[in-house]
Amino acid sequence: MQITTDAIVLRCWPVNEADLIVSLLTRDYGKLKGVAKAGLKSRKRFGGALEMMSEVRVTFFERPRQELVRLDHFDLIQSPLGRPVDYARMTTLSFFAEVVEEALPDRSPEELAYRLLSAVLEYDRGEQMWLAITYFSLWMTRLMGWLPDLATCSLCQQPLRQKDTWFDAVSDGLYCGEHRKPVSLLLTHHSLQLAQRIVRTPLAELAGLPWNMQFAADLRRFAFQSLERHLERRLRTAEVLRRMATQRAAQA
Repeated sequence: MQITTDAIVLRCWPVNEADLIVSLLTRDYGKLKGVAKAGLKSRKRFGGALEMMSEVRVTFFERPRQELVRLDHFDLIQSPLGRPVDYARMTTLSFFAEVVEEALPDRSPEELAYRLLSAVLEYDRGEQMWLAITYFSLWMTRLMGWLPDLATCSLCQQPLRQKDTWFDAVSDGLYCGEHRKPVSLLLTHHSLQLAQRIVRTPLAELAGLPWNMQFAADLRRFAFQSLERHLERRLRTAEVLRRMATQRAAQA
């Protein structure tokens, strides 16, 4: 059966001299993998559309009882190569790809995740990358059902009003100062308010905030730890982003 849908390329890897396996997040069919025959050579069918985070119109064929679809051709919608690519931007794109690949099940339609990924790709460079990373991390945590209540203490159920909040790396929830755990990490009240705003505000409306590596750093740490705890593994690209922020802070 031939199928055509919008998709975002997550990653590719060779399987022989010419063929590629491509991991995609599709709008209508969720995350899937397919074989691009002669993908390393066929510029007519795939040229310029196999870069990570390229948005494409993909045509593929389902194969009975086969895990991999057969990719026929891509029509490029938007390529990340249309803008300068540096180390920070490539790390950001790789972070998006890693989280999607690890968090989403195969062949389960996830239109909200697709729309989220498509939206943050508009803010993946310069200081705005920290907006994209923060927004994406928190929203993926929410879409997967892993985001705790942002309004009340998980233990006493009292509102988290005008006070700093606490979280830890080994359990879910946010805690007031009275019920914080000995190894808790700080989430400032300002960052908590920002988190509450993120889950109800379109991405574009947050672009005017003073985004940089220091802004909402504790909120990103909270989101990263939430993702890693539920995925039960360290995110390689999140660790790179942590080191990048630490190195820039030392140079400042």
